[in-house]
Amino acid sequence: MPVPSSSAPLYPPGGFGPPKDRRGKAAGTLGLPAGTEVFSADNHISLAHDIFFERLPEEFKDKAPRIWYEDGAYQIGRKGKSFLPGDFSHVLMQYDPLEGSGSANLEARGADLRADGIARELAFPNALLALLFYPDKDIRERCFRIYNAYIAELQESSNGAFYGVGLINWWDGEGARRTLDELKSLDLKTFLLPLSAGKDDEGKVIDYGSTAMIPVWDAIEESGVPVSHHIGESPLSSPCEVNSVAVGMMHNVAPFRELFSKYIFSGIIDRHPGLSIGWFEGGINWVPAALQDAEHLHASFQHMLDRPLDHEIRHYWDNHMRASFMVDPLGLALVDHIGVDRVMWSSDYPHNESTFGYSEESLQAVVTAVGPDNAAKIVSGNIREFLGV
Repeated sequence: MPVPSSSAPLYPPGGFGPPKDRRGKAAGTLGLPAGTEVFSADNHISLAHDIFFERLPEEFKDKAPRIWYEDGAYQIGRKGKSFLPGDFSHVLMQYDPLEGSGSANLEARGADLRADGIARELAFPNALLALLFYPDKDIRERCFRIYNAYIAELQESSNGAFYGVGLINWWDGEGARRTLDELKSLDLKTFLLPLSAGKDDEGKVIDYGSTAMIPVWDAIEESGVPVSHHIGESPLSSPCEVNSVAVGMMHNVAPFRELFSKYIFSGIIDRHPGLSIGWFEGGINWVPAALQDAEHLHASFQHMLDRPLDHEIRHYWDNHMRASFMVDPLGLALVDHIGVDRVMWSSDYPHNESTFGYSEESLQAVVTAVGPDNAAKIVSGNIREFLGV
């Protein structure tokens, strides 16, 4: 039976509605081998406690970003003004009213996930992304370290059901080593590295593939901690008057090619062959096209490259990278070109685009596409291997 390459049959005519109104309804084995524990490779958690103000030393409290709940969304900002764009806040309002959305109620969160057929999760931050390029880099790093300690406390209390994604200093080698050492001591298993590195102290845009960044990559490689990249950092290049949320998301779900190319063509992996890299929430259907284009461009521009590649293009994907998806029939139809061991299923709880409320159908589609044993890898084994758990 051919694998469907369209996800349209999954969707009701009126859509799924806001996550705050959905409930899980999964039951049974979902067609997976007995004993398979579904592990969502990409969920999200809203910070619900004012941890930066509470935990920063007294002399820094006046610079602390604050956390508060307002109009159905957890906000982050200073002096009562949110750092978040209006569309972002409006999106948060669709799911933050769920008790399990915020970090204050891990029990409610676990109940939501179990009802949706999910036993374990890897959780990325939500509004905290507004701090990724906070201009005061000292405060930025201090806040990252506070968040890591806080999310590690949640992880420890979860009995293996919740794994939090940490944050590191990526803008200088010494800071990278310092924050990675601390992250590992907290037993966090991965960290979010922005797709854009921001600017250095002189206001110049940082190039991840530059020689200046080698000490950062040295620290990451030596730590042995896998790198996680996520969608959601790319604002629209022009105003959007109509349906800006949908247009913005269409733009945001396909952001990986630039950094993917730098890993390969700028020599990041060649210089650091111990790196393990995950691409999250962008689906998997982009991978075959990116590999095909990279092979063609390598052949076409090889005579112009500053440095030769150490390997064929396919080597970099097969040995160093993985990607996650929620609903991707087209990607599953191309899974032989991607590799069953390279893909990871996620529910993306509690986001609008998550499978929350219909994860049963999404998981069944994986089983139908690749069979029960391969599906067990995709919905559980591969993310475990990536995290080393």
